[in-house]
Amino acid sequence: MTHKLKLLTILSLSLSILSQGLPTSAKEADSKNKPETAGKWLKGEYHAHTFQSDDAQQSLKSVLDNAFNKYGMDWMAVSDHLRTSSRDDEGNTIPGGSIPLSQGIIDYQAPKIKQLQDAGNYKNKIIFTGFEWDMPTYEHVGVGILTDKLGTAEGLKVSNQFEYLFTNRDEKMFDPADVAVWNAKDSRAFSTREDARTALSWLEKNYAKTSYAILNHPSRKRVYTIADFRDFNNIAPDVAFGFEGMPGNQMEPDRGGLNLSTPENRTYGGSDYMLAKLGGAWDALLGEGRRFWNFSNSDSHFEISENRLYSSGYWPGEYSKNYTWVQGADMQAVLDGMRSGKSFSVFGDLINALDFSAEKGNRKAEMGENLQVKNKDMLKLTIRFKSSNKNNNGDPVKVDHVDLISGDVTGKITPGTDAYSKSTNDTTKVVKRFTAKDWKMDSQGFYVINYSVKASRDQYFRLRGTNLGVTVEGETLNGEPLMDTKTDIADNETRFTEINKRNYKDLWFYSNPIFVSVSDEKPDKDNH
Repeated sequence: MTHKLKLLTILSLSLSILSQGLPTSAKEADSKNKPETAGKWLKGEYHAHTFQSDDAQQSLKSVLDNAFNKYGMDWMAVSDHLRTSSRDDEGNTIPGGSIPLSQGIIDYQAPKIKQLQDAGNYKNKIIFTGFEWDMPTYEHVGVGILTDKLGTAEGLKVSNQFEYLFTNRDEKMFDPADVAVWNAKDSRAFSTREDARTALSWLEKNYAKTSYAILNHPSRKRVYTIADFRDFNNIAPDVAFGFEGMPGNQMEPDRGGLNLSTPENRTYGGSDYMLAKLGGAWDALLGEGRRFWNFSNSDSHFEISENRLYSSGYWPGEYSKNYTWVQGADMQAVLDGMRSGKSFSVFGDLINALDFSAEKGNRKAEMGENLQVKNKDMLKLTIRFKSSNKNNNGDPVKVDHVDLISGDVTGKITPGTDAYSKSTNDTTKVVKRFTAKDWKMDSQGFYVINYSVKASRDQYFRLRGTNLGVTVEGETLNGEPLMDTKTDIADNETRFTEINKRNYKDLWFYSNPIFVSVSDEKPDKDNH
């Protein structure tokens, strides 16, 4: 059967709606199978693999079963490699040879999700099919493209079009009629650093509010620079709005798979150096006032290989989670929540709820927002968090301390200047370290911290917390996470056990920031 006939068949089944992230066909969904529409915190991630990635060893169903049924996720964006796929979602060899992943989503992944949901699986869950793109000359990028053409050929074909334009797939692997249309509008660009920027510009131009391009495990190969991050965010501020500061693959001997010899390439408390370094790259971006957020993911390929020789990553939701405030019932609402910055990320269920706000009078800002105040105003910062009794490893969970971190905001840096390549924010510091003596439990079971600070300049505030003490040999020094060491044990089963112990004894969470703008003028009522 030709791809065109397959596409028509799929359209007749309304699979395009599912492939764009709705829980099932809009006409077929009943109220029992729709996620609630009220704003609430949802748990999820955008980076997990199936057999349709040639380096993965797990079926689509096993990923969704574990994410939703075992580990309590609310939404999932599957993210197989945007390369050729030789297998279907169950690991069977595709007849006729490898096909582009985007075609594999159309032929296998989207139909399987619909089949599973039609059978009553994953009620009130949001499922989306994104992909992991090999950005030309750089690293991996988690990409998702939603469209307003649900139920149409155009809606299904957008990822196919992206793969044609921005990868080195052979033109013969695509429908000639589609290729003619695409070539009439755009040129292929898949080789240079400028091609990478062209792709982001294409997403911003065509899908500014309906796509994301989040930079995965940014320090793994040390190919991203702070200047690149600034370029990407300048080119596509609505699309390139974050990075995977808490990478997956935590079951690898080198935690997160970051294994080069330089300190900047390693993980610290499981987190990428760009996130974990106080006053480092993330703080440098926040110091410009950029709305650029942190995310965590499983990067799940397999936990332990079938031959019991290697370990890679946990199941989605097993070890890491993103908590995002979502106002709606589909993937567009999730994406809006991700872009808003009202989110936090956590390892090992160290916390399972977090409210963080800054107030002045009747004005209030939460994570991702900006609070406008007058110079010398006293601000009230409120931190409320909860923890589970036990995490998925069966361990009791307890937060040792929470750091309130702040840095100055001085505005966007001009491209081409020396400062544009500076990857530090020298004003960043831990303003206050809170321990159990500083918080009390309220009637809702939240631990509550109140702290007042005088506004004197534009700045941001963010949170970091851990189960570790301020100085723990091999783990922390004066409150800062130390470089993770490789768990290098010859016996495979012993190594797997020790890697898991290593990870669960070293837990962290990070919030996204609140910005504060100081003016001598009377502040506006709007806190955005």
